[in-house]
Amino acid sequence: MNPEVQQFIEKTVKENPVVLFMKGSAQFPMCGFSGRAVQLLKQCGVKSMVTVNVLEDDAVRQGIKDYSNWPTIPQLYIKGEFIGGSDIIGQMFESGELQKLLAA
Repeated sequence: MNPEVQQFIEKTVKENPVVLFMKGSAQFPMCGFSGRAVQLLKQCGVKSMVTVNVLEDDAVRQGIKDYSNWPTIPQLYIKGEFIGGSDIIGQMFESGELQKLLAA
């Protein structure tokens, strides 16, 4: 585990209300799961989110998996809390839970 990468992840997650670790960017997702996550967040009215492209840095790509103890990308954090990956984001959107969490 790389301490510098863990510090970067922790700082990013704690200082920004909505953070998505994904493949690509919000403007140009590089996988379907990341694209779906961005779309659902936008449908919830999220105007500003921080996205971290894990494809740009292998250390961050592995580091976020270590940080959350979650094996897949994308990973969503809201107010410093790990929410989950694409499937969980989708389920929470369908139930209305995601919208409530983002509105709070």
